[in-house]
Amino acid sequence: MYHDFLILGGAGLVGLQVCRQIVANLKPRRIVVASLLESEAVHACGRLEREFGDSVAFVPAWGNLFVPKEMAFLTRGAILHDVPLRRKLLNAVYDDYEAAYLGNHMVNLIRTHRPEVIVDCVNTATGFSYQDVFDGAAKVRTWIGKDGYDAKGVDDLETFLLSQSVPQLIRHVRFLHQATSEYATQVYVKVGTTGTGGMGLNIPYTHSEDKPSKKLLAKNEAAFGHTGLLFLLARTPNAPIVKEVKPAAMIGYRAVQVMEARDKHDNSDLYEVREIACEGALELREDPKGYANAGRLRVPVVDTGENGVFTRGEFAAITALGQMEYVTPEEIATTVVLEIRGANTGNDAISAMDGAVMAPSYKAGLVRNVAIKDLDAAEKESHIPSVALGRLGPPELSKLLFEAELLRHAFGTIEAVAAAETPAEISTRCEAALLPSGTQKTAPSIGIPILRPDGKHLLRGPRINVPELEGHNSSVRLDDPKKVDAWAAKGWIDLRPGNMELWRARCRKMLAARAVLRDEGSAAASTQSFMATEFEIGELVAWIFNNEMGGYRVK
Repeated sequence: MYHDFLILGGAGLVGLQVCRQIVANLKPRRIVVASLLESEAVHACGRLEREFGDSVAFVPAWGNLFVPKEMAFLTRGAILHDVPLRRKLLNAVYDDYEAAYLGNHMVNLIRTHRPEVIVDCVNTATGFSYQDVFDGAAKVRTWIGKDGYDAKGVDDLETFLLSQSVPQLIRHVRFLHQATSEYATQVYVKVGTTGTGGMGLNIPYTHSEDKPSKKLLAKNEAAFGHTGLLFLLARTPNAPIVKEVKPAAMIGYRAVQVMEARDKHDNSDLYEVREIACEGALELREDPKGYANAGRLRVPVVDTGENGVFTRGEFAAITALGQMEYVTPEEIATTVVLEIRGANTGNDAISAMDGAVMAPSYKAGLVRNVAIKDLDAAEKESHIPSVALGRLGPPELSKLLFEAELLRHAFGTIEAVAAAETPAEISTRCEAALLPSGTQKTAPSIGIPILRPDGKHLLRGPRINVPELEGHNSSVRLDDPKKVDAWAAKGWIDLRPGNMELWRARCRKMLAARAVLRDEGSAAASTQSFMATEFEIGELVAWIFNNEMGGYRVK
């Protein structure tokens, strides 16, 4: 069983109960309790230590998981109002992945603590959706619509770009995948959300804005977008076991108390009213200093953790039969721990999706063979090769298909390629096959250039797909051999001997894999096997995806 745990959002209503349930049921050695604020994490660890003594090491950790580590202890407002920091955050969301990965705070936490199990209780969907893309869009549209250019609009535009949930979610899950793979995390459990407490589009509640709430529906979009990405993570080789427990009701509660209630502007003042006539303009915001202070707003409330505090009336309404109703954090935590132990709770959203999606079928496998034979016949009748259009990515796919087609045209069989005496011979024969195979006409025309065997000349058409260009850039330089090698590997037909040696080695491995399958039967059938009995270029490229790029399905 597992001994080291990282609980993201561990100081929250659900996270604290998860910590308690783990101690009670899983005999941990260490639980890292991570929260946004240092005070929350330290307080939670102190509380747990008082409850459980020194039988478990409780380690506080804190900071914003979704930003570079040097920004992890700053408020979002502080980051957005500091131009260099804001630009750096834009880079982390939209620019080079590797640099962003190395600097990310969540990655740093996983790297530092190396947990066997991560339970993520952070309300990710709320965090992203309430960055408020709609307010950002309204501000940007305001200054775009003005006559002339308003330089002040740059702040609004960059803030708007940073409020997009999709790029942030994609980066977050990719970071999670790489970090958990590198640092050997065994299990990842997400405590997710439906975004609406289990209610539908008719939900009458919002977080104080009017209904139907665009921000609340954005929360639902982010919540299930996150689930979709976790579904992919669960189907990724060498990833941890991935589960999601998704409560579909309001969660609560922590305590009932009389407290000073503050609004979203951190205001708790009461004011003496003024009477005005219902005519003319109505100012929606006036200076509070113009109103007499009538004390502080104190009221009995129930604390529901991340959902905030509710009065008796609000709590009774939202939890009533037919409304959001209610689920306790203890029930959620119990389910989380059961899932970590491998029990079948029926509440894992990822397993439910696994059971609901349609799998590949036997009929489709039979029909596939018919379609391939019909395509082969159509090629022969029309004398037009059917290799690639460049519309199915990544760019390597088309490049590899055309290279395989040249090998097929030049040698006829995989055995002949494997038996070639030298890579230079393969280069020469593939170059000679450029015209008769149709590759020289087709590939450059769809954006796939051909690098001749000397490595000094490129056959090209009007556009080149690799390197991929973003923004307004339209040219690159060819005087960096490392970049040329990278571009050739990614999306150029590469006739240099070095690449031909790679193909010869591949063909030898394919033949060896086929021999093992013949000798050992179905027990040897795997992604490493080579099933084709003829020179089918798609089968060769699929084998490369399976065995060189790790691009295979596990279910």
